[in-house]
Amino acid sequence: MIQAFGLTSNPRQELPPAVDDVSFEAPTGRVTALLGARASGKTTAVRLMLELQQGRGITHFRGRPLHRIPHPSQEVGVLLGEVQGHPSRTVRGQLRMLCAAAGVPVQRADEVLEVVGIVSLREQRLGTLSRGMDRRLGLACALLADPHTLVLDGPADGLSAREGKWLHGILRAHASLGGTVLFTTDDAKEAARTADRVVTLEEGHVIADQCVADFSRTRLRPRVAVRSPHAARLGVLLAKEARATQRSVEVVNEGGNRLSVYGSNCADIGETAFRHSILVHQLADEVGDAGPAVSVPARTRAEAVRAAEPTVPQPAVADASSATDAPLPVLEPSEETAAPSALARAHARSAQEPPQSTGTFVSLPVDADLGGASSSASASASAPAPAPPSDEQGTQASRTPSGPASAPPPASLSPLPPPITTHPAPSPLRPLRYEVRRATGIATGYLTAAAVLVASAIVAVLLARTGRTPQAHLLAAWPQELPLPPAALGAGLLGAFAFGDEFRHPALAADRGTVPRRLGLLCAKLAVAAAIAVSLAFLVVASDAVLLHLVYGEELTKLPADWLSTSASWLALVVGCAWAGVLAAGVFRSTTAGLAAVLAVPILVVPLVQKALEGPSVRTAAGLPSRLRDLALVHWPFGAERVLAAGLRMIAQPVGSALMLSLTALLCAYLLTVLRPRAR
Repeated sequence: MIQAFGLTSNPRQELPPAVDDVSFEAPTGRVTALLGARASGKTTAVRLMLELQQGRGITHFRGRPLHRIPHPSQEVGVLLGEVQGHPSRTVRGQLRMLCAAAGVPVQRADEVLEVVGIVSLREQRLGTLSRGMDRRLGLACALLADPHTLVLDGPADGLSAREGKWLHGILRAHASLGGTVLFTTDDAKEAARTADRVVTLEEGHVIADQCVADFSRTRLRPRVAVRSPHAARLGVLLAKEARATQRSVEVVNEGGNRLSVYGSNCADIGETAFRHSILVHQLADEVGDAGPAVSVPARTRAEAVRAAEPTVPQPAVADASSATDAPLPVLEPSEETAAPSALARAHARSAQEPPQSTGTFVSLPVDADLGGASSSASASASAPAPAPPSDEQGTQASRTPSGPASAPPPASLSPLPPPITTHPAPSPLRPLRYEVRRATGIATGYLTAAAVLVASAIVAVLLARTGRTPQAHLLAAWPQELPLPPAALGAGLLGAFAFGDEFRHPALAADRGTVPRRLGLLCAKLAVAAAIAVSLAFLVVASDAVLLHLVYGEELTKLPADWLSTSASWLALVVGCAWAGVLAAGVFRSTTAGLAAVLAVPILVVPLVQKALEGPSVRTAAGLPSRLRDLALVHWPFGAERVLAAGLRMIAQPVGSALMLSLTALLCAYLLTVLRPRAR
């Protein structure tokens, strides 16, 4: 069950809040529709419920707010807008990646593909999906973790009638299995066909909360369109007969010779006209909108009929002289599901507004529950008689001060609902598996690696032709004129893609538009980026060696004497560039920023380090390996002291020092961005 209490959005400058004190329930095993026109506050209410937008209120999902649920995706499935994902990723790859994020077995991806009926499109790219297929994929993402509750914002928008019918069948099936479904729509007929309960929003307020039968009878407003030259007389007769038979009938004068009769049918109206010899030009069943009654300027006719039809004044209804052309929500008094607070506010706003025109609307409700008040109420085909108020409305009207002596004591205001704080998106439950599927699911990484291999091979051949490059730099295709070799630049670019694609196509947190900054996710990205960088470094050296052997012979492919320390330096350089790209893209939320941070190491940081290390040195690090050997109680196994000394010499070089400084600064900046929201 969903229980929303006091949802109120923050005011927008001088404008009123988009949602004001919205409260409703969506029961378990039922489909609930949140109905309203555009800009009525449906999406804002949903975002407040899901804690995606700051405001006030609280929403319980089976008794717990969303931030108290350990794994929200396993409790609430959400569909907001289009599916967010890389356009070149396949449908199956997107779902498999989200399986790792939700912590469910990968086989679940194939199961939901069968449920939504797009198994044949599992290898289709996301960028090529139609609107209907995108909606199906979004529903599959919402159902991936088998949640109990579904919250869907406009799921049938842009779908054909056939696709909409299929979607509604899926929602009905989920509810029949014991789940809770809440969806938003601006189509009243869709809500009546699909939902078990309809909550109607208007200008950010709940104006009705009804079961679908009551909604279809009162808010969907089936009516009979009547055309007659004696429309006013016919309306009076219809109201009289309705009161005599204790039926609820509403007659609205549309102007001229037109009537709209709610709560009756063509047969009854035709018989009434025949008995009283009234000429009728048209009788037709129609279905109106879910809005308020029609407003027409008919004060002159209203006064004439009111003089012929005596009425008993009702204290709870505003006088006709103060009526304006702003229509009020018309609900039958017997509707116990109507929202009294919203209706009271609507009547209060109408009573406070000054009259601006002579337009009125005609409302002739008659109900057996009203007793004598109903039998003595005014029933006129053109008289301005709004719907009799419910008990809440009567109380609200009686509170209107008519003078200093009758002013009641002010009602005590209820305390404000608790504030809604937007929480960061949850990190993937299986971050390493998620990152592997993210990196291998698109062709960008493969194309980048192929471009690096081709560029390295061409540069190596050209450097070998000149004969001025050392062998170690030759195998790495690193000319002295370039700040970094192609392999290091490619590793940095792939590392920048690790976070850059997340912010560009936020599949992890599509509803929040960002990616969670978690240490577990960072460690997974660093590990995968390091593995990719090491593989790329080995492939570059191997391909360059093979090509140089084919072109110039085996003389240029001999291993150098210090191959161990050289290999460690090479791998550290490539991995460091990859990590710099990951951290910079995570801090600055951009792939371009990640690549710029990699290029800034040799271009900006290295000259600064060189300048700092220039000049005479009083002390040097000579004899460091022997001092390390003496420091240990036992001998270093396998000559590990030489490896450590090589690593220290590499760090002491300008490029190594600059890379270490950059990585340290970026890591501190990333930790600051992670810890700052938690401190707040």
